[in-house]
Amino acid sequence: MAGSYRSYLHCFNGCGGSYPVDSILYLCPHCGGLLEVQHDLDALRLTAPAEWRKLLDSRAATTRWPYGGGVWSMKEWVAPELRDENVVSMYEGNSNLFWADRFGRSIGLDDLWVKLCGNSHTGSFKDLGMTVLVSVVKQMIADGSPVRAVACASTGDTSAALAAYAAAAGIPAVVFLPRDKVSDAQLVQPLAHGAHVLALDTDFDGCMRVVREVTQDNSIYLANSMNSLRIEGQKTVGVEIVRQFDWTVPEWIIMPAGNLGNISALYKGLKLLQDLGIITRLPRLVAAQASRANPFYQSFRNNFSAPVAMQAEATQASAIRIGAPVSYAKAVQAIRQTDGLVEQASEQELATAAALADKTGMYACPHTAVALAVLCKLRQQNIIRPGSRVVVISTAHGLKFSGFKSGYHQGSLPLVTGDHANPPLELPATAAAVRAALDKRLAAQPAGSARV
Repeated sequence: MAGSYRSYLHCFNGCGGSYPVDSILYLCPHCGGLLEVQHDLDALRLTAPAEWRKLLDSRAATTRWPYGGGVWSMKEWVAPELRDENVVSMYEGNSNLFWADRFGRSIGLDDLWVKLCGNSHTGSFKDLGMTVLVSVVKQMIADGSPVRAVACASTGDTSAALAAYAAAAGIPAVVFLPRDKVSDAQLVQPLAHGAHVLALDTDFDGCMRVVREVTQDNSIYLANSMNSLRIEGQKTVGVEIVRQFDWTVPEWIIMPAGNLGNISALYKGLKLLQDLGIITRLPRLVAAQASRANPFYQSFRNNFSAPVAMQAEATQASAIRIGAPVSYAKAVQAIRQTDGLVEQASEQELATAAALADKTGMYACPHTAVALAVLCKLRQQNIIRPGSRVVVISTAHGLKFSGFKSGYHQGSLPLVTGDHANPPLELPATAAAVRAALDKRLAAQPAGSARV
C-alpha cells in the first residue's frame, strides 16, 4: 500500500519548488522560509474515509511491525517512501486519554481529558517526531548520504528523544544544551544514551544559533523542529485524539507552546483528517505560554502583525523558555485557521494548576501546568463553556521535574506561594502521636469529600 503514495518537501511560503524528503534542507533555498512535508492528497483520497478509519483502528496498539506504534499506524500519511527495515520505533504514541473528572468538575467542566504524551519511551511528546526523523536519516545513510551525526539544540526533552532514537539506530548524536537550565532528569538521559552533550553558556536561543551554524556542514543533520520531518511525527497526536474519541472532534485542544512546532504539528494532523473527509470540522486550538517567555502571546495580542522576539526569562516551564520561536509562521496559520487563541500563565498560576491537578491523581509537568492554568483562565472567562469537550495535551512526564514538585511543597520556588503545599508531617515515633495527628487531619477531610 505504501508504494502507492509519495511525499516531498515544499516551501511553506509558497514560492515554488519541491524537493525529496531526504534532501539535507531545513529552509527553502529560494526565499529562506520554512519547509513542510506535503503528501499526494489525490492518491490518498482514492481510499474512502471509512476505509482509512478501519485500517488505522486495525493497526494501532498491535504487535504488527511497524504499524502497531501510534505514529507508524499512519505510515502512509507520515513517510510513505520509508522502507520498513529503516523504521526506528519504540512503539511511541498510543498514549492514553486521562479523563480528568475531578479536576474538570472543580472548574465547571464535565468533559475534560488530558492526553498523556509523557507516557512514552523517553517521557515526552518529542518521541513522536524523533521516530520519523531518525528513521529517515537511517535510510539516507543506508542509501549513501554523507550524514555522520544528528544534532539538536534543546531545553531537555528534544535532546532526550534524539539521543534515545539515535542510539537505537546506531547513529551518533550531538546535543547542545543551555548550561544549568535543564533538570537533572533531562540532562542524564542524553548522557546515558551516549550522546555528545555540549553545555553552552547561553540560553536555548543561543544554542539554536550555534547548532544552525554547525549543521551548515551537511555531514551533521539538524534535528530541531524547524526540520519538517519532526512535524510529520508530531502531527499524529491530533489524529490519535480524534481516533480515541471514535473519530469525533473535541471542541477545544490546549497545548503548551514554546518553539511552536508542537501546535503547528497538531494543526497539520487535524487538517489532513479534514482534507481526507474523515472529519468535517476542526477543533479550536489554544497555544499556552509561560508569561516569562511569551513572544507568541504578545504577537497574538497585536493580531499577528509581526513576530515578536524577546529575551525569555527564567520559568519553571523550562522547555518552553524560548524567546525567538522558529515555527512562528506555521503556528500563526494553526491559530487563525481554527479560530484559536493564545493565552499565558504566570509562575504562580502554573504552579497552582499543577498542585491542584496532582491532588486529583495527575502528576503534571510544569509545561502541562501552563496549559491547565490557561484552561482555568478561559473557563473563568466563560470562553470555554461548561458543556464543551476539552483536551489538554500533556507534553512530558512529571517525574522529569521532581525538583519543581519538591520545591513547591517545600516552599522554595521563586515567584510562587505554595497555597496547596503538602509537606511531610514530622512526628515522634509513637502510635499515640500518629493517631492524634491522623484523627485531626482526617476529621477535616472525610473520605470522599476531598476538595481540589
